[in-house]
Amino acid sequence: MTETTAAVRASGIAKRYGAGDSRVVALAGVDVEFRRGEFTAIMGPSGSGKSTLMHCVAGLDRADEGTVWIGDTEVTALRDDDALTRLRRDRVGFVFQAFNLLPTLTALENITLPFDLAGRKHDQETLDAVIAALNLQNRLHHRPSQLSGGQQQRVACARALVTRPEVVFADEPTGALDSAASAELLGFLRRSVDALGRTVAMVTHEPSAAAYADRVLFLKDGCLMDEIHAPTADSVLERMKSLEKAAA
Repeated sequence: MTETTAAVRASGIAKRYGAGDSRVVALAGVDVEFRRGEFTAIMGPSGSGKSTLMHCVAGLDRADEGTVWIGDTEVTALRDDDALTRLRRDRVGFVFQAFNLLPTLTALENITLPFDLAGRKHDQETLDAVIAALNLQNRLHHRPSQLSGGQQQRVACARALVTRPEVVFADEPTGALDSAASAELLGFLRRSVDALGRTVAMVTHEPSAAAYADRVLFLKDGCLMDEIHAPTADSVLERMKSLEKAAA
């Protein structure tokens, strides 16, 4: 695969916690790429290292070994916290299980917050398109406490996409949502790839959520074990059961 097809690429990513008998190897030298314009799901048994992998490639945590590139920037070479902050703010979008909205701001103010923090003006055309796609037009002046869980997550998703990031990382984004709101959010992430050309990498434990992706990566014991393309909920569940059986 050529460099230009990868929005994110990582080589030899290792992460360890603790020391001595309590030492835990969260990642054991993982090589991975997230391709431009593709939706990738990351799955694995509890403790497999999937969230740690996402945090390391997104620049939220520092790997002990290995290199990570987002586009043409080597993230692991950035030792200045300000440079990492700018990278995450300007070139990466995040959607977490916790909505992470500021309660004193309206939905619109939460969506445009990255631009305010950067001291630059948002692109109105992109903002309007994202708001319309997420059907938030009638909720822009509501504060988070006045929104349902699904609406709050849509606001968080809009905030992640409005900067036109090179990649959107979603860590269990449907974990706090009911089935209807989950399907709505996953459908939008799918459309953001198909219609807007975005790159999405999502950690999930739900086979039905992974079925929205173009491919699914499977981790076990900090190692990348397998991947499948054009997944279905049944094919993902079958592969997860085989991994869990092998771990037993």
